[in-house]
Amino acid sequence: MTRSIAFALILICTTPLAALEEPAQLKTLSGTIYGTLLVPESKTPVPIVLLVAGSGPTDRNGNIGGTNGNNCTKLLAEALASKGIATLRYDKRGIAESAAAMRSETEIRFENYVDDAAAWVEQLRKDPRFSFIAIAGHSEGSLIGMIAAQRGGVKRYISIAGAGVRASALIHEQLAGKVPPHLQEASDKALASLDEGKTTDAPQELASLFHASVQPYLISWFKYDPSKEIAKLRIPVLIVQGTTDIQVSIEQAKTLKKAKPDASLVLIEGMNHVLKLVELDQQKQVASYMSEPALPIAPQLVDAIVAFVRAQKSAGS
Repeated sequence: MTRSIAFALILICTTPLAALEEPAQLKTLSGTIYGTLLVPESKTPVPIVLLVAGSGPTDRNGNIGGTNGNNCTKLLAEALASKGIATLRYDKRGIAESAAAMRSETEIRFENYVDDAAAWVEQLRKDPRFSFIAIAGHSEGSLIGMIAAQRGGVKRYISIAGAGVRASALIHEQLAGKVPPHLQEASDKALASLDEGKTTDAPQELASLFHASVQPYLISWFKYDPSKEIAKLRIPVLIVQGTTDIQVSIEQAKTLKKAKPDASLVLIEGMNHVLKLVELDQQKQVASYMSEPALPIAPQLVDAIVAFVRAQKSAGS
């Protein structure tokens, strides 16, 4: 693990703590959002981390389509609980148990996800079991979390595999060299139109990205520049990025760091996008996403988050 800023040495108990798992609900005007609280046993209040999942139909556990594909968020929650840090993870509106909270895909906007994360923060602030709240956003959840954190009530912010540029630029980067030139050209044309706030037509081959019902959401998402948003935060910030992430590059993390110079940057050697230690082999990468729920998450990730939360707690900030 490479660190641009070293954390102060602190003692971390290695004995796993018992934790209580309980359901959580957030009532919204369009329906209920469901989540899971994992709270370590403690006689005194503990910090809690709100875990915000990534893009697409990703559920509270980090899986897509209701499968136990990788369980990355669930495994992170369990690891943090064993270190004395509580977590709340949830199904975003329209996903899994929270499906009914989204009436239709054409109505959903990026701001809805931000509002939901901020509402969870307000709900957690009323719970005396928690000493303070941190937000950890993964992938698309990184941007959701950093904007929600600007609204107050959050003492720490953690970006995990988050983009440093607008989502439209990231999609361009992800497709570059991976699709035929004519599809790259069509994709860039669609992205440019959406960046301007205009819906567009796209080839059938790109329908999974640009189908008509999702375009209003993409327009709302593309408006936000993560580098500008992270610079607005006035709380301690941790940026974590894996070196074998095939979706988000190390340069994205460095871009966030440049925008927020006082943030801590941790690069984890061999960690991929779903937080597992996986080499740059296409078959192994795909398996880690879809069919290896028991594969542990990178222990360096847990260490980095625990050190960040505990160091800041001990500093009294």
